[in-house]
Amino acid sequence: MSVAENAASAWARWRQAAEVYRNRKQLIILLMGFSSGAPFLLTLSVLTYWMASVNVDLTTIGLFSLVGTPYAFKFVWAPLIDRLPLPVLDAWLGRRRSWMLVSQVGVLLSVMILAWSDPNTAPWSTAGAAVLVAFWSATQDIVIDAYRIELLNDEEQGAGSATTQLGYRIALWIIDALALLLPAFLPWPYVLTIIAMFGFVGIATTFHADEPHSEKHAVTASGSWLGDAVIRPFAEFIAHRGWVLILLFALFYKYGDALGGTMARPFYLQMGFTGPEIFAVTKSFGAAAVLLGGLAGGVLVARYGLFKALFIAGVLQAVTNLLFSWQAQVGHDIVVLTLAISIDNFTNSLGGVAFIGYLSSLCTAGMAGTQYALLTSLMAAGRTWMAAGGGWLAAQTGWTTFWALTTLLAVPGLLLLLWLWRTTQKETDRKSTRLNSSH
Repeated sequence: MSVAENAASAWARWRQAAEVYRNRKQLIILLMGFSSGAPFLLTLSVLTYWMASVNVDLTTIGLFSLVGTPYAFKFVWAPLIDRLPLPVLDAWLGRRRSWMLVSQVGVLLSVMILAWSDPNTAPWSTAGAAVLVAFWSATQDIVIDAYRIELLNDEEQGAGSATTQLGYRIALWIIDALALLLPAFLPWPYVLTIIAMFGFVGIATTFHADEPHSEKHAVTASGSWLGDAVIRPFAEFIAHRGWVLILLFALFYKYGDALGGTMARPFYLQMGFTGPEIFAVTKSFGAAAVLLGGLAGGVLVARYGLFKALFIAGVLQAVTNLLFSWQAQVGHDIVVLTLAISIDNFTNSLGGVAFIGYLSSLCTAGMAGTQYALLTSLMAAGRTWMAAGGGWLAAQTGWTTFWALTTLLAVPGLLLLLWLWRTTQKETDRKSTRLNSSH
């Protein structure tokens, strides 16, 4: 085969891989990803930026990452969302969409409560409101993730995770842009009230979405219900070979990025960047890099498979943290900031798509909410509890060393990935050998 024929064949394979994006289900998933992403920053960078702008100290800002604890415990109430019908709403909308609607209304109301708190004079009230936002946001994530997994077939899961991330990132772009720019013109309560209004995007999407057929389950006697709702999802997951290491992988794969992400906005401020400067970089080059990384991640998974994509992205997202060590050395340099944010956003988005695709592949239809919540809860634990000391660590080591340490913290996750890759390949080879011998 000639070079031209090889190139044409390769292009055809990539084009075929990209075809998974072309259907109505992906549009619904895009909008649901937007709904899921909209409240997320309110317990992370928006909250830390708000606190930094009113001169709250770094250690306290770091500790405020603990308000995201509901994300780490969402597997506790996920069985209820998988199995419990809501009165009236279940018959009207179905199991998944009825829970979506309730969680989206909860997000809307809790953001309004957060909007009118004061992190400087009444930090406990702000923390309580932020926890409430995190609870309803985590609940929405449970049902949206389950919906996506059950709506799509296996071949569509990689694209589905990429589409989710695309919608998610679009929401992050808009919410972050409002948080960076509007405080120059409006008080924070009005800014957050405007942000709360984006909750209506998810509510409208819920009414236009189709209920996945695989999700419908009958409610049986309490003992049977307990077994189906709570015990069976975990039992099915434990049946996976190396399930303990899978859980550890979910905890550590993006831990370094979670630690860095908690302190990114205070870092930018200490480097002397203003809100408009941060906006100019993150919402132009940075946002474009996120979208490109997400789309590239979906195609990469479809073309090369989950494990290879996870490894490539994992190495890249670890190494790119060193760009922020460079930023710490040069200080206020907008060119360096643009490079650091753009490259880091691309690799993080690339890794996020592959990571979501892998976790989704481990879940069983009908109990996907519980199983996926368990896996993502561990990821959230790294972002909340294990990242809570980020402010203290940065204060003790300085920013250059801090960012270098976030790179090293990616190593455990990569080692776990290599073990899972090897184990899965051996299991696949054994099944193939048994199948061939039976014939």
